[in-house]
Amino acid sequence: MWWDGKIQRTFRCRLEQRPASLGELLSAIGRQGGLIGEIRTVHMGGSAVDRDITIYADDLKHLDRIVKTVEETPGAQLLEVRDEVLEMHQGGKIAIRSRYDISSLSTLRKVYTPGVAEVCLKIRDDPSLARRYTSIRHLVAIVTDGTAVLGLGDIGPKAAMPVMEGKASLLETLTGLSGMPILLDTKDPDEIVETVVHIAPTFAAIQLEDISAPRCFAIEERIQARLDIPVMHDDQHGTAVVVTATLLNAAKATGRDLGQSSIGVIGLGAAGMGLAKMLMFRFGHPVLGADIAPDALDRLKDAGGTPADLRGIMAGCDVVIATTGVPGLIKDGMVRKGQIILALSNPNPEIEPERALAAGAAYAADGKSVNNVLGFPGIWRGAVDANVPRITREMLIAAAEAIAAFAKPGEVVPDPLDKALHKAVARAVDRVALARGLNRDDLTGYFD
Repeated sequence: MWWDGKIQRTFRCRLEQRPASLGELLSAIGRQGGLIGEIRTVHMGGSAVDRDITIYADDLKHLDRIVKTVEETPGAQLLEVRDEVLEMHQGGKIAIRSRYDISSLSTLRKVYTPGVAEVCLKIRDDPSLARRYTSIRHLVAIVTDGTAVLGLGDIGPKAAMPVMEGKASLLETLTGLSGMPILLDTKDPDEIVETVVHIAPTFAAIQLEDISAPRCFAIEERIQARLDIPVMHDDQHGTAVVVTATLLNAAKATGRDLGQSSIGVIGLGAAGMGLAKMLMFRFGHPVLGADIAPDALDRLKDAGGTPADLRGIMAGCDVVIATTGVPGLIKDGMVRKGQIILALSNPNPEIEPERALAAGAAYAADGKSVNNVLGFPGIWRGAVDANVPRITREMLIAAAEAIAAFAKPGEVVPDPLDKALHKAVARAVDRVALARGLNRDDLTGYFD
C-alpha cells in the first residue's frame, strides 16, 4: 500500500473561513511531496475552521519541510502536529484486569479470603489443578533481553517493551491468550536461562523474543530442555512458519514445484537459520545459505544445508529469501527471470518488491506482508490448548499449511486480523498434537 514505510502525522490547522483556503493549503503540501490522508473538521467558526489533516512524509527531514510549508501558507495557522502512534502507546497497550466485578463482600470472600484458601489446598494436593483453577492455562510469557529488536538492533529491554506489548495485545485480541511481557536486564545466556526456568511455573508457555543470534539458539534449546511447557523463539520459528506459508502459495501462483526448486537464504541469523531448517524439513533437500559470519555457515552445514554466497544464491536459486537487515543489498541486475524473491528485512527490504518484479521476478514480497502475526497467535493457542510439553516440527508445518490454505483466491497470504485464521491455525496444531498422542511423558520433538 502507498503509505507503507512512510511517516504519518496529524496536522491540526486553523484556516480562514473563505473559498479555496483548504485547497491552497493542500496544494502547498502537495508541491512539497506530502501525501494527504483523512481530513476531518474539528471546529467550524464564523471566521475560521479547525481541521485535522493526516499527512504522510518520506522521513523526518521531509516532514520538517512540510511543517515549514504549512507555517508559511497564507491564511493557515498550524496549531499542533500530533504523532498518533505515540499517542496510542501512552500508558502502554495492555493491562491486567479482574474477570469479576468485586463490588460485594460475598464476592470478595469468594475471590480472596477466606474462600481462596480452599483452592490453594486443592492445588497443593494436586498441582495439575492449577490449569483449571488459575490463569496459568492462558498465560504466555513474552521474554526479551532487547538485543535484537525489529531492525533496530540492541536497544535494551525497556526500549523493547512497546514490541512486547504489541505481541501481548495481538495474542489477546486474536486468540484470547494473555501475554505477559518479561524484560530481562541481562545479556548473559546462563542468567537468561535460569531466570526463565525459575519464573516458568507462572505460565503455560514461553515465547522468546528479539534475542540476538547466535545466543538465541542455545538459550532456546537449554530452556526447553529444562521445562515441560512449550518454548518457542518467535523470530526463528514464527518467521519460518509464515514464510513457508507464503512460499507454498507463491509457488502455486507461479506454477513452481518447491520440491524440485533450489532455495537460497541470505542472512543466517535467528530468522534465516530457523527458516532454512524448516524448509529443509518440509521439502527434503538442502537449502543454500549465505552469511558474513563463518560460524553461521558452520551451523547451516551442521543442519544439512549448503554454504554459499550472495552472488551464488542470486545466480543459481529459483527461490531467494533475504533476512539480512541490509536495505538495498540485492541489486536489480542480480535478479533472474522467474525467481521468487522474499526480501523480509523491516522497515526497508533488501530489494523493493516492485523493483524485483520489474527486474524479472515471477513473485516478490517484503516483510510488510509476510509478518509473524499470521502465525504465532494460532500456534500458541493450539499448543496451549493441547497442553503439549513442546512444539514439534510437525506442528509448525501444520500451522504453515493452515495459513496457506486460508488465503483467498488471488491472495498469497490471508488477512492477519481475521480471527478465523488463527482459529484454523490453532486447530491444525492441536490436531497434530492429538494425532501423535503427545503428553508430558513424550518429550521428543522440535529440538531432537
